[in-house]
Amino acid sequence: MSNNIEGKVVVITGASSGLGKAAARHLADSGARVALAARRTNRLETLADEITQNGGSALPVTTDVTERKQVESLVDAAVDAFGRIDVMLNNAGIMPVSPLDRLNVDEWDRMIDVNLKGVLYGIAAALPYMREQASGHIINVASDAGHKVHPSEAVYAATKHAVRALSDGLRQEVKPYGLRTTIISPGAVESELPDTVPEEDVAEEMRALYDEHALSPDSFARAVAFAIEQPEEVDVNEILYRPTSQNL
Repeated sequence: MSNNIEGKVVVITGASSGLGKAAARHLADSGARVALAARRTNRLETLADEITQNGGSALPVTTDVTERKQVESLVDAAVDAFGRIDVMLNNAGIMPVSPLDRLNVDEWDRMIDVNLKGVLYGIAAALPYMREQASGHIINVASDAGHKVHPSEAVYAATKHAVRALSDGLRQEVKPYGLRTTIISPGAVESELPDTVPEEDVAEEMRALYDEHALSPDSFARAVAFAIEQPEEVDVNEILYRPTSQNL
């Protein structure tokens, strides 16, 4: 019986580490053909080689999601290599959180560029192909911070709330084309996100939270697979999950 993943072409941003890397491995093991995108070329190539050696199919494409043309080139490369695009997983994200009164305005700009505009660029690149195919699945990664705001996380939470709003608008607009949309909102999951926190006191609190509660990134990979593998008439619109021990 088909798992509804085998043979699909999945483009994954933020694929060089953490959640994206785990999703790439899991989906490739399930028979998907994966296009891997991130800025760190060496890591992408290493992951692509690993997937290929394990019998999978992977295409590494160095991509900065804050550059629209690069995201367009990523999707074009996936279609050139594999003939189509079935899933766009907009996973790339950063979390340099800090209290607003510290005025880390450059970090605010970076979060908006990566976490929100990067998702928009992914949608813009994939949507024309999916519309023409009259099939496809766009998965946008938000966060539990997209449901609840905590101190020091105002801008990060704002970007993730925006991803959820954007995704629901997309869901409503693409129904005529038969497309599916999913928001995945993880709580604490092992990744490099805490390493992007610039303020040491905030970073220490974040690391303590992750050290105590964080789940394996395989939990994210399974959530992605669950959304994709449903029959085409089933549209899993959002998955919000946290570690059982996490109360925030």
